[in-house]
Amino acid sequence: MKIINVVGARPNFMKIAPIIEEMRKNDIEQILVHTGQHYDSQMSKLFFDDLKLPKPDIDLEVGSGSHAQQTAEIMKKFETVLLEYGPDYILVVGDVNSTIACALTASKLGIRIIHVEAGLRSFDRSMPEEINRILTDALSDYLFITEKGAHENLLREGISDKKIFFVGNVMIDTLLKHRERADRSEILSRMGIKDTKYILVTLHRPSNVDNHETLERLLSSFNEISHTYPLVFPCHPRTRSRIEEFKLERYIKSSENPVSVGINLCDPVGYLDFVKLMTKASLVLTDSGGIQEETTILGVPCITLRENTERPVTVADGTNQIVGTDKRKIIEHSSRVLNGNYSTGRIPDLWDGRAAQRIVKVLQKNTNQEVK
Repeated sequence: MKIINVVGARPNFMKIAPIIEEMRKNDIEQILVHTGQHYDSQMSKLFFDDLKLPKPDIDLEVGSGSHAQQTAEIMKKFETVLLEYGPDYILVVGDVNSTIACALTASKLGIRIIHVEAGLRSFDRSMPEEINRILTDALSDYLFITEKGAHENLLREGISDKKIFFVGNVMIDTLLKHRERADRSEILSRMGIKDTKYILVTLHRPSNVDNHETLERLLSSFNEISHTYPLVFPCHPRTRSRIEEFKLERYIKSSENPVSVGINLCDPVGYLDFVKLMTKASLVLTDSGGIQEETTILGVPCITLRENTERPVTVADGTNQIVGTDKRKIIEHSSRVLNGNYSTGRIPDLWDGRAAQRIVKVLQKNTNQEVK
């Protein structure tokens, strides 16, 4: 059995790391392909180092571009890799452009597809990620799901029950494995917030940052909240460029360090530093799917700045609230949390750090016969 594992963007790195480790333990031949969708040192290399991921065997170096440009470039370059290496399977994770591009290319060549984190749905097709999820699942032969609701979603879309496996969440495998290392991070001392209560913010989705009115409304909300609590904002390059383009710098503090009351913008940080920031935060404001999951495990209250989520278990079982982008609601819900009014939640089923083990066991049991 020969498998090509595909990564392309930061969330992929946390998901693929425990799978590669488990494959190595079980002597599964695997090749790691990095599409280069996230390509600078902060967005890619730093995470590889923190997670002790092996250097990619192949880097497609596709870089940035529109959705169509990026997807097409990945497909062209990945087809060459598949023809040269002739894998039995490719394994893709999550819902980024690399995921659908590589799945579609493999499908056209008759190569079987494994999708980790399948079946998640926001039911909002204006999100590019939702299109990627639906199409990747339709093409896949093995669909590994993180929560039971994903099973119902896939059955509703006509996916055979025999292809679906509830294994837990590999993102949580990584979080639990590196939690102690993250706790040793000195990021709080470096930022001057070791003994300070603060709010952590991430913002990157096009629907939030590419629209002037929406981005200004969010920054205005953050600014008002930050009059009481410092707001730490590791800023995605896309978001920073939009803040500059829309001339919204007036909402941001002029100095980055030490952190004090106001919106404190900083560059993206590595995985271990970010986990430490999440762990010690009084509140996390985000539009990220993965952070909804991680805060649930850490027991940190999370407010999601979207109208929906593809991870409903983080709301039903976890610490997450869906608030949207209305300024009044963001301020109101944040105030409640900061006053101690939030649910500590519980750990969702099978989010126990052993999802990668289950994935490899399923593959060993089922694929050996197929390959023969």
